[in-house]
Amino acid sequence: MVEALSRLGRAVRTARRPRPVLTGLGCGVLAGAAMLAGGWLSRLVGGAPVLHGLVFLLACATVAVMVRPADLICAPVAAPIAFGLGAVAAGGFDDLLATLALEAPWLFTGTFLAGAIVLARGSARVLRRRRAAARG
Repeated sequence: MVEALSRLGRAVRTARRPRPVLTGLGCGVLAGAAMLAGGWLSRLVGGAPVLHGLVFLLACATVAVMVRPADLICAPVAAPIAFGLGAVAAGGFDDLLATLALEAPWLFTGTFLAGAIVLARGSARVLRRRRAAARG
């Protein structure tokens, strides 16, 4: 019984689950679509900046985790562009500058979050390569 559970545990650990991977363009499209939807929802609720900001943080974290390793730099670059799309959806072009000015902390936090996740993923990738090179 213990041996069967041990084999099952090893099988679960070694099983490779398919992981969605975004290209650089897909990163921008996903973040932009999420922010357009978030801006539209924010407008429906009455212009709630907290909803817009939380959707932005979620979109930034999602694209930074899902982007493929070759396109890591695209996640922090796509974040401010997506924020602008969401700001236009939330208030139109008339309120774009005011929205960018008033919601700048959300913009900076989301971009920093995406950059930190990408930096951690890139550093881990470099360390794995160096360890593999040292072994073989």
